[in-house]
Amino acid sequence: MPVLTPTLLNTERLALRWPEERDRDAIFAIYSDPAVVRYWSNEAWSTLAQADEWIASRRAGNADGSGVCLVVTLAGSGELIGTLSLYHFFEQSRRCDIGYAFGSRHWGKGYAYESLHVLLEYGFRHLDLNRIEADIDPGNAPSGRVLERLGFRKEGYMPERWIVHGETADTVFYGLLKSYWDTKPS
Repeated sequence: MPVLTPTLLNTERLALRWPEERDRDAIFAIYSDPAVVRYWSNEAWSTLAQADEWIASRRAGNADGSGVCLVVTLAGSGELIGTLSLYHFFEQSRRCDIGYAFGSRHWGKGYAYESLHVLLEYGFRHLDLNRIEADIDPGNAPSGRVLERLGFRKEGYMPERWIVHGETADTVFYGLLKSYWDTKPS
């Protein structure tokens, strides 16, 4: 893994940057929303201390190169609307997992696709990754559509892999190879 420095990635509508302590309230608003964490393995947050812990752990991961976490902000206003992560790096295989969450009032506006596109480009070009993997609940159809639009391919299905909010939950695995990315239509 290369040494990471504070990263700023931009699109026409968005700015992606490392999380900062000042992001506490906005990050808490995202992860305390039951709709956002419906398909996650954790309950909705209930205290601001959880946001502080999240920020500290993500900043530490960015600093030591064990992960890349960026917050997604609107370019015009600077409003924080989501988070993106590349994590669980397997250096020898040049692969990792990807994760993302967006505030529910920002769903359906193309922000996930737009920000993930620039993060994937960063991962394949700057971090020299060969493979990026995603693990989603099959009930989360919008997330599956975003991944497929980005070029991810469904690779597997595991029934009852997780216990989420007291219920068993299945997993659909997706993978994106650098070779898929390099040949994907724009």
